[in-house]
Amino acid sequence: MDGFKKRLSESVQLRLSIVLSTAILIVALLAAVFAFVTAFDEAREMQDNTLRQVAALFERQQMTLSYSEHEQPIEGDNEESRVVIQYLADGARAAGDDDNSSPLPLPTTLADGWSTQTVGDEPFRVLVKTTAQGQRIAVAQEMGARDKEARESAARSLLPFLFLFPVLLLVLANLVRTLFRPIEVLAAEIDQRGEQELHPIDEGHLPTEVRPFVLAINRLLARVTRSMDVQRRFVADAAHELRSPMTALSLQAERLATVEMSSQAQERLMLLRRGIERSKKLIDQLLSLASAQSGAGAGVAMVSVHAVYRQVLEDLLPLAEEKAIDIGVEGGQDGLVRISEVDLLVVVKNLVDNAIRYTPPGGQVDLSVSLEHGEVGVKVCDTGPGIAPEERDRVFDPFYRCLGSEELGSGLGLSIVKVIAERYGAQIRFAYTDEQARSGLCVLVLFARVDPGRED
Repeated sequence: MDGFKKRLSESVQLRLSIVLSTAILIVALLAAVFAFVTAFDEAREMQDNTLRQVAALFERQQMTLSYSEHEQPIEGDNEESRVVIQYLADGARAAGDDDNSSPLPLPTTLADGWSTQTVGDEPFRVLVKTTAQGQRIAVAQEMGARDKEARESAARSLLPFLFLFPVLLLVLANLVRTLFRPIEVLAAEIDQRGEQELHPIDEGHLPTEVRPFVLAINRLLARVTRSMDVQRRFVADAAHELRSPMTALSLQAERLATVEMSSQAQERLMLLRRGIERSKKLIDQLLSLASAQSGAGAGVAMVSVHAVYRQVLEDLLPLAEEKAIDIGVEGGQDGLVRISEVDLLVVVKNLVDNAIRYTPPGGQVDLSVSLEHGEVGVKVCDTGPGIAPEERDRVFDPFYRCLGSEELGSGLGLSIVKVIAERYGAQIRFAYTDEQARSGLCVLVLFARVDPGRED
């Protein structure tokens, strides 16, 4: 019960449905009562009209009445609902006579018109009429049978309410759901957006009551966009400003290496140069991340995945040879992706760079292309330690590095890959290279496949 009260207090749709259903129920009950009373009165009026027609028929046909002492049963005759017609004067001699064939013991002093008389503890509806010949006749019928028939007739008039009320509730529920459907569609649309999709929501197709809320969301999105732009510009500007002094430090360290010095000094200089290189790498990654988040880059075109693989291998082959890592492209099939060549180059280069850094010496890094289900897969597999399933969501966070990793890195590579993948609607999937040993990492980035013959 508490759960229903909480849902009732939180759901406008539920409250509206209950209020409208209650209102319809009250109106339906009032209408049913009115219909029942009206139908009951109309049924009794028709019964009175039947007695009136019997009296008129008796006068028009100039009938005479006789009462048999031993009445023979008549097929279809019902004692409770039968209509009795008699001379009013015959009521005096019939007093106290229980024979059904005898006239009713009605008072002979009854005035013309309608009245209700009790005969043998049973109420009768009686019409007294004086004919043109001066005869006074009485037409009567038991009230119990009349009321029963009137109630049954009135009850039948309520059948449409019984059938239509549930239908009306279903129509009402569907109508309320339809009215709130734009809000559900809006929520689904916003929920499917990527982290970088901060463009305004189109409020043209929304109801007037919802538009102020959507406009407020759009203003909030605009403020968030401006704030993120300021943050990105700061990161890009800071990285750009740091690049020059770091380059100068690197040059000075290279010049210092040519000077004769003790072995202890050379060891410390080597550590210094490694720190400088790591800082330069971090600055380059920060610039790449800022560029990816801002959407900057060359125009979108049809790009060959193998062509990008060749460029990346040329750049990173020295790093792989330094660790004696066997690196190459598996399979001969190529794929075309509609993307900026710079963006695809950044994606592949970061994936391959990570694979080389986390693969132990003597390991293996394989690049391949998968074509299936209308998608082109950029796939990079290594024989490193892999990423545990519980960490695969967090590796996209900037500066996050897997626990227990001794490899030096910026922690920005996969963040850059994710930003670019989301911009093009691509999906990123992780798996172990060796599922049984739970070792190695395979990263698969799936792009929409493009038919070269349908290039725009």
